[in-house]
Amino acid sequence: MGGCLSKSKPVEVKVELTLLDKEKEADVKSPNGKASPFSDCRPNGALEHFSDEDSAAAALRLYKPSDYLEASVCHVKDLENGQMREVDLGSGRVLLIKEHGEFSAIGHKCPHYGAPLVKGVLSKGHVRCPWHGACFNIATGDIEDFPGLDSLPTFQVRVEKDKVIVRANKQDLQSQKRSKAMARCSAVNSSTGFSHVLIVGSGPAGLVCAETLRQEGFPDRIVMCTMDKHPPYDRPKLSKSLESTAEQLRLRSIDFLQAHDIELLTEKEAVAVDVKTRAVTFQDGSRMEYRKLFIATGSKPKPMNYKGQDVRNVFHLRTPEDANSVARLANNKNAVIVGTSFVGMEVAAALTDKAHSVSIIGKEAIPFRKALGEKVGKAIMKLFETNRVKFYMLNEVSEMLGHDGQLKEVVLKSGKVLRADVCVIGTGSGPATGFLKQSGVHMDSKGFVPVSKTMQTNVDGVFAGGDIVTFPFPGRSNKKVNIPHWQMAHVHGRAAALGIMGRPTEIKTVPYFWSAMFGKSLRYAGYGEGFDDVIIQGDVDELKFVAFYTRSEEVVAVASMNYDPIVSRVAEVLGSGKTIRKRDVETGDMSWLIDKGSQ
Repeated sequence: MGGCLSKSKPVEVKVELTLLDKEKEADVKSPNGKASPFSDCRPNGALEHFSDEDSAAAALRLYKPSDYLEASVCHVKDLENGQMREVDLGSGRVLLIKEHGEFSAIGHKCPHYGAPLVKGVLSKGHVRCPWHGACFNIATGDIEDFPGLDSLPTFQVRVEKDKVIVRANKQDLQSQKRSKAMARCSAVNSSTGFSHVLIVGSGPAGLVCAETLRQEGFPDRIVMCTMDKHPPYDRPKLSKSLESTAEQLRLRSIDFLQAHDIELLTEKEAVAVDVKTRAVTFQDGSRMEYRKLFIATGSKPKPMNYKGQDVRNVFHLRTPEDANSVARLANNKNAVIVGTSFVGMEVAAALTDKAHSVSIIGKEAIPFRKALGEKVGKAIMKLFETNRVKFYMLNEVSEMLGHDGQLKEVVLKSGKVLRADVCVIGTGSGPATGFLKQSGVHMDSKGFVPVSKTMQTNVDGVFAGGDIVTFPFPGRSNKKVNIPHWQMAHVHGRAAALGIMGRPTEIKTVPYFWSAMFGKSLRYAGYGEGFDDVIIQGDVDELKFVAFYTRSEEVVAVASMNYDPIVSRVAEVLGSGKTIRKRDVETGDMSWLIDKGSQ
């Protein structure tokens, strides 16, 4: 993929994206009669941003003319309004965009997992990633919706003699990502038992909260504590890439956190909260007082009753060490997965090219039926069976049998005995909120913490987010729901940070979820809880389909495989506040993306 004037004449990528109804514009000129001259072009953002590997001093770096390159990439008329094109500058690529007659250029890869943004969705001044739904402002490159932590570099664009010319900093061209500028801490003594903001949990909610505080200019002490022994890492990859190390999964390095005055305390488990004295007590007996508290402790595995609880090589997938052990023990051996959760199914898929045999035990007749419907569940089940995975459905574990303390057999309640050298339990999880029982922070009967639109609990100054909360969801008339998605935890972290700073903002994001099995990706957007019908377009058996989940006459969620960027398109429509009617998707005519939907 390349640009118009590349010496090697690579094939150009030209993706036409139809804009939503109110965005269709004539191909108009700028007010001065030209498209995006240098005097009005967007800065490349290099001077105040630096990557995870750079030091804070990089923010003050001065660039020489030799640090830049520029290239003529296409004719001014080669792009119409609403089009994006990936162009090659010789030393790297950028995403060239034309919207409302103006050109802009940003990094061409999503910083989250590297998705080609040219295949995404352009709408209302931002581009949405085709894989996982992250959104980036095309003028500033800033991340506006999650998942992911980093923003995109921007590049200068001008038009000369009908040629579009892009000027880029070479370093930005290579990195394809940047982190936003952050404030430094002005607090003097960081060794005391007091933090202006104390964050319990270092998952995406906690990490995004800490980074957002600094990005928004918060000058005081921030302490983030975790029971984990690693800096923040990409937990969803554990079940998909079992051999990855904590270093390979790392989201932010210790150096990065230190450079931005975010103190991380590892192997620091909170055991009690006293909201009257504003203090948290930890398992090691230490205590820390706070002015504002953000609780984002995530989920914990649901307990499972069976005989043989002391047998070894039975895992709940919680850490990189767990995943690494599972991969090692399953090598040419027999693996058993208990539960048909996404984590359990992903682990099973990951083990098929390592293990001698892979068996899945499930309570339901069909995996994913409750989340994705019977037809999609059956098709995914068939995919697994084709890859020599054996299912034992409508079943449960009765006993784990070991030899010399190590697992050898799994006995089912049906009486069936399965050979097993390693077992992974993926039967679901619940909120890790046991330490809040005597705190005064309100919890419901299931242990979830209800929060307001700004992520505040019933206690002033105490916020919560991520898997542990129920929050008012606009897509369900602000009914409080629990959405334990990686992406949603990012959103909660940002909302909590703004709430802490007295700048409350409401959550308007569309939930976005993904899974990967046997090299095939499932994408899902919306909130489908309680759906009463599934409208499927495409071929489910061939795993090339889009499924629309409806409640009454309204589409509430969508899932797809091999149908990009349809899920991101639907997320864009739902995110704009429009309603997609059931009748709009029943015919198979996708024109509803253009001119359907009502406020």
